[in-house]
Amino acid sequence: MSQALSPSEFHRQYQDMLGAFRTHLHDAAARNVFFAEADPFFRQCALGVWQKSSVSISPSHVEYYNAIYSRDVTPPSILYWELISSADRYPGFSIPAFFLRLCRLDRESGGDLSGRFVYDFSLILLLFAAVDGQVSSNEAAFILHCTNAFSARRSEEGLSPSSHKVDLSAFITREPPTDTPSSPPPVKAEATPQTTASAQGEAAADEPTLEELLAQLDELCGLDQVKREVHSLINLVKVRRLREEAGLPTPPLSLHMVFMGNPGTGKTTVARLLAGLYKAIGVLSKGQLVEVDRQGLVAGFVGQTALKTGEAIQKALGGVLFIDEAYALTPENAGNDFGREAVEVLLKGMEDHRKDLVVVVAGYTELMGRFIDSNPGLQSRFNRYFYFDDYTGAQMMEIFQSMCQNNGYRLTPEADTAATELFRELYENRDENFGNARDVRNLFEKALTRQANRLAQMGSPDKEALMSLLPEDLEEDETP
Repeated sequence: MSQALSPSEFHRQYQDMLGAFRTHLHDAAARNVFFAEADPFFRQCALGVWQKSSVSISPSHVEYYNAIYSRDVTPPSILYWELISSADRYPGFSIPAFFLRLCRLDRESGGDLSGRFVYDFSLILLLFAAVDGQVSSNEAAFILHCTNAFSARRSEEGLSPSSHKVDLSAFITREPPTDTPSSPPPVKAEATPQTTASAQGEAAADEPTLEELLAQLDELCGLDQVKREVHSLINLVKVRRLREEAGLPTPPLSLHMVFMGNPGTGKTTVARLLAGLYKAIGVLSKGQLVEVDRQGLVAGFVGQTALKTGEAIQKALGGVLFIDEAYALTPENAGNDFGREAVEVLLKGMEDHRKDLVVVVAGYTELMGRFIDSNPGLQSRFNRYFYFDDYTGAQMMEIFQSMCQNNGYRLTPEADTAATELFRELYENRDENFGNARDVRNLFEKALTRQANRLAQMGSPDKEALMSLLPEDLEEDETP
C-alpha cells in the first residue's frame, strides 16, 4: 500500500505545481486572472476526482480539500458532511475562462502556454487522486476526460497538438483491488521536484522551529503589544512544562484566548503562528489552525448544529480552533438561536480535549465583550485578552511595500510619495468600515489591475515597465 500524503505535503506539492506554471505567465493580465480563478477551479476538479474514487471520502479528504489554496489566498473551510454533499452534486467538468485567455495568448505569440497548463493540470489531478495512496481507473478516466476536453478546445482554437503530455493509459488499464490499495505507477513526465518520492517525505523536516516562528512573529508589521504578550505567554508555558517534568506543582493555566480588534489587524496570522508555537514547545500535537465562523458551526435544523460544531472541534484537535466574529454565535434578542447550542458544544469540547485543543475567539472589541459575558462558561475559560490596534498610515505603507517586494513590483519615487499620502489619509479618515491590512491588499490588487490595463496599451512592455507601479496605478477609478 502506498504511503498517503500528509495534508501539509499535499498543500506544498499543489502550491509548487501551480507556482511552476505561473513562472511561464509573463502576461500580467493573464496572471491576474489565473490567480483569481485557479484555486476555485481546482477545488471543483478535486470534487470530480473524489466522486470517482474507489475509496469513500473520509475526514482526511476534508483536510486535503482545505489544503487546496495558493499563497495569499484564504483557505476554504469545508466540513466532512459538506464535502460529501459537494462531491455527490459535482456538476461535471467545464473549461475555465482563464484557459481561453491562455489559448488566445498562444495564438498571438506562437507559444504553448495552454498545452503546458494541460500537462500541469494532469499532474495536479493525479495528486488529488493519490491522496489515499492509490489512483483508481475511474479517477484516471475522469482525468483523461478532462484533458481530452482541453485538447479538443485547443484544436477548436486552431492550436497545434502540444508536446507536453502525461500518459494515463497505465492507470486506466489497471484497477487496484478494493481491499488492498496499491501504489500508482510513476508518471513519466518532465522532471519536477514535487513529484519525486523524496519530496513526499519531507513535511516533518520542513516544520519551522520555535526560534523561526518567533522570528516570523517579530517580523510582522506593528502589533508591538501583541508580540510582547505572545513572547510572555510562550515563556510561561515553557517554564510550566519544565516544572511538570521536575515534579513541581503547576497552577491551572488556560491557553484559550480572545482576540479583540478591527478586521485586517493580523488576528488570523497571529493565531496561525501561535498554533505552530504551541506545537514547537509540545503543548499541541499537530499545530494546525482551523478557521471557522458562525456558518461553519451553526446549521439550520435541530440537532445539526451539534454535529457541525463537533466536526469542527474534531478537525481542530491537536491544534487551534479560530472562531472569527464569534459574537455572531450569541446575537442579542434572538431567542432560541442555534448559535447558543454551538457555544454549549464548544464548551464541552474545550473541557473534553483541554490537553490538546486551544480555542481562539475573535472579533470587534465591544461585541466580543458582550459575547464573553453571554455565558458563564465562556467567562471561566477565556481569561487571556489580546488587543489588536489599527495600523497607522506608515504601517500600512510598510505592508504595501512588502506586498510589492514579495510579488516582484516596485514603486517609482512619485508613486511612493502618492502611496504614502494615500495611506495617511486613509488612516486619518478611517471609520467603522476601516479594513486595515485588508484595505491595503485591496488597494494593491486594484493597482495591479490598473497597471495591467495601462500596459495592455503598450504592446510589448519591457521588464522595467512590468515591475513598475506609477502614481496613476494608485488612483481610484472615476465612477460615472
